[in-house]
Amino acid sequence: MALLHGGQLQQVATQYNIPLNDWIDVSTGIAPISYPIPDIPLSVWQQLPQQNLALITAAQQYYQCSQLMITNGSQAIIKALPALYGKKNTNSQDVYLPERGYKEHAQAWKNAGYHLHFYQESLPVITDILPNSVLVIINPNNPTGKFYNAQVINKYRQQLEQLDGLLVLDEAFIDVMSDTVLVNQPFASQTAAKKYNQPENNHTLILRSFGKFFGLAGIRIGFLLASSYWCEAFKELVGPWQVNGPAQLIAQYALQDTSWQAAQKENLNRLRVMQENLLRQAFPQTILHTINGCDLFLTLSFHQQDTAKKLYKLLCQQGIYCRLADEQDTLRFGLTTEEFFMRLTLACERAAQQLS
Repeated sequence: MALLHGGQLQQVATQYNIPLNDWIDVSTGIAPISYPIPDIPLSVWQQLPQQNLALITAAQQYYQCSQLMITNGSQAIIKALPALYGKKNTNSQDVYLPERGYKEHAQAWKNAGYHLHFYQESLPVITDILPNSVLVIINPNNPTGKFYNAQVINKYRQQLEQLDGLLVLDEAFIDVMSDTVLVNQPFASQTAAKKYNQPENNHTLILRSFGKFFGLAGIRIGFLLASSYWCEAFKELVGPWQVNGPAQLIAQYALQDTSWQAAQKENLNRLRVMQENLLRQAFPQTILHTINGCDLFLTLSFHQQDTAKKLYKLLCQQGIYCRLADEQDTLRFGLTTEEFFMRLTLACERAAQQLS
């Protein structure tokens, strides 16, 4: 059964009988400011996708690793990984996942017959993790915003190595975090492995999203940071031509443009602070409990469990599309730009008044 995600504006617009152009869509965690599309030569459109060495170099520099694979987003990796890992480690049957988080992870491991162990905000007790297990960490977590620093993650990485297990780091939103002390390089870098006279690390996979921070989710490109074993295994599984040539060229320019990246981080932080203040003003403290998230989304929890579901409907009736959590007890607002702040604020105020 397919899971529900944000970004289903056409379906929601039809449900509430409001034209598409009359909506503010804050249902995803995709940046509202997009990297400007460069001129793309006609030959890039005409040819089958080639291996873009300039993109690989730019990605290695941006992610600070020497071994990676270009993907058409993380979803294909998430779906294929359980079966692939089950063949590599036939003793593996347990996976630890955040109870609140991107549900595709849990669905993929469940479909592969794994025993699912869910943890809350705190990671599972490190000494309780079973041998040959898989630990999935979404960092920062979507939708809770919970972030684990590199020191904490390294401890779990080392434990999983000793247990002959696997650490899966989903870092789809990490571009906006300040503490990216790149745990990546010791995991995936052949250079680092040689430096410490160790074989490549086959016990850690890192998923990185391109479309969220750069505001271009539609081009469907991402990266797997892993050892050469895992990169080759997935390349063989998914086959050739997974990422189209224009998407590769756009990503190359964006990953090389450090000035734009710095400005994007400043703009997203500014918008996040402003939007969080507006939401706090719109929803009185008698309704709103907490706001968590990062510089790409804000998740609101409420004192009453049914408040989120009621507010979601009231906002949709005004053409405001946010994300109702799978548990239906929180609302996640992606960021929007200043031009829509007033309408968003008024809609939230009106919904709060109608609620009471």
